[in-house]
Amino acid sequence: MASLLASVPVTVEETHDDPADAVLFPEEEAVVANAVAKRRNEFTTVRHCARAALSRIGVPPAPILPGQRGAPRWPAGVVGSMTHCAGYRAAVVARADQVVSLGVDAEPGEPLRDPGVLDLVADETERAALAALGARQPATPWDRLLFSAKESVYKTWFPLTGRWLGFEEARVDLAADGTFTARLLVEGPVVEGVEVKVFSGRWVVRDGIAATAIVLPVTTRT
Repeated sequence: MASLLASVPVTVEETHDDPADAVLFPEEEAVVANAVAKRRNEFTTVRHCARAALSRIGVPPAPILPGQRGAPRWPAGVVGSMTHCAGYRAAVVARADQVVSLGVDAEPGEPLRDPGVLDLVADETERAALAALGARQPATPWDRLLFSAKESVYKTWFPLTGRWLGFEEARVDLAADGTFTARLLVEGPVVEGVEVKVFSGRWVVRDGIAATAIVLPVTTRT
């Protein structure tokens, strides 16, 4: 994940295991009191990552509780995103005066196991583009990357709108150079007085993980 975001004003903390010293605040403990071990470990470690990242930008430790639709409630003046999958957890944070919104997602670096998922995630245009990419680079899990990119789109979208965004409401165009664009097919959020219709992001497949990220930086207007 860090390699995706090296050139933007964000702080990344990531891990491939569940540290023994990862702990929760009492308010967070209550959220996962009845959760199975897998869910508890993911919840705990990703917040451990988030607090480590926050400390690097001078924000003291605080509970990070799920808010509307499960979106994390970040401390005032901070934007961020968290993700986890088997063998990987990460958190990305930034100061709100530098970044408007961001979204990150990590998935297993392999094709989707259920072919039917792609029909739910992608439209005909996207499926045709994936087929063309797959013909050129068959070792890349393009369908998984598309799924991940749409997750990153939603995570970027929701803090700006507070509204649901379906898979069919954004069209993602993956490029072989590690970038992608997502065109919103519904009314876009207004950022700094301008409607945003396109999100730009980056992707990587490395160490068994397929990851995507989108960052909307603050634009200084004169």
